Amino acid sequence: MKKSMYIILLLSLISCGGTKKISTTTAEALSAKQVFKLHEDTFPEFNTLAARVQVAHQTIDKEQRITISLRMKKDEVIWAKAAILGITVAKVYITPKKVMYYETVGGTYFEGDFALLSEWIGMDVNFEQTQNILLGQSIFNLSSAAYSSEISQNKFKVQPKKQLPNFILSLFINPGDYRVASTSVEQPEYERILYLRYGDYQMLQNQYFPTTIAVVSTESGEQTKIGIDYKKIDINADVSFPFEIPSGYKRIEL
Repeated sequence: MKKSMYIILLLSLISCGGTKKISTTTAEALSAKQVFKLHEDTFPEFNTLAARVQVAHQTIDKEQRITISLRMKKDEVIWAKAAILGITVAKVYITPKKVMYYETVGGTYFEGDFALLSEWIGMDVNFEQTQNILLGQSIFNLSSAAYSSEISQNKFKVQPKKQLPNFILSLFINPGDYRVASTSVEQPEYERILYLRYGDYQMLQNQYFPTTIAVVSTESGEQTKIGIDYKKIDINADVSFPFEIPSGYKRIEL
């Protein structure tokens, strides 16, 4: 399975430690259009974010814990630095037009478009979708004409009215806060499943943010699990995004 520290970095953002937990309510039947509108209305508004995140990365062979420092300028930049025992092992710098990262262990780097990330995740993604994953927002361009909504397990279950043969999507949205509870994308032809599950949402400065994200990726029977625990966050902090590929590193070519 094509995995990288990059996946771990991208799926790690937003901490709301000590804030009030959002209470859940009972789902009542709403149209897809109503659900989508309520979901869009809860998208957090901010200029910058700075967060510290603990990530557990588990495969059949090993388990690894990583500390991530992540900074974000909404709609413009996603920056992350991963460290193990205080030693930097990877950095990521993403804009709507470019993806760059390097890993110190292998001495490699990548600079290009979103093709590499799309290949690793198993579906086409862009900057907006990456940002939405980190913020608990739908990664799909929801259109009420193309989707239907029903109540399942006290959540709004959203699916395309017509699923594509090799791209089966399910999206569950919480009642009450109208944030994403879980997302799954299945590609049977490639024996590939990506599953994202969000824990309870909390409120920080009157806005909703995830507290934990569980990521399970399966391909040809091989499974990778990523558990994300958010420790600290500052909204609209004065942050910078330093990034320079070390000399002598080998470029990854697609």
